[in-house]
Amino acid sequence: MPNITIYTKSTCSYCQAAKHLLREKKASFTEISVDGDPAGFKAMSARAKGRTTVPQIFFDETHIGGCDDLYALEQSGKLDGLLSASS
Repeated sequence: MPNITIYTKSTCSYCQAAKHLLREKKASFTEISVDGDPAGFKAMSARAKGRTTVPQIFFDETHIGGCDDLYALEQSGKLDGLLSASS
């Protein structure tokens, strides 16, 4: 399973939905809250190639995108394959 990192804000419903799906898939992840953390937010945006919305999700060093992108992977049947890949 890849190392999963998800950048979040506490009031973000999309962040909650993305974490819910990952938990349903029994995928462990590291959550990095960017609430009130300008440096963390800037680092997230740089890592996400300028994207400034949350969540931003990474499998190892691969940028998955946001919540909609994660759910699109699930809908297309590709998420399970990504989760079962060795890191």
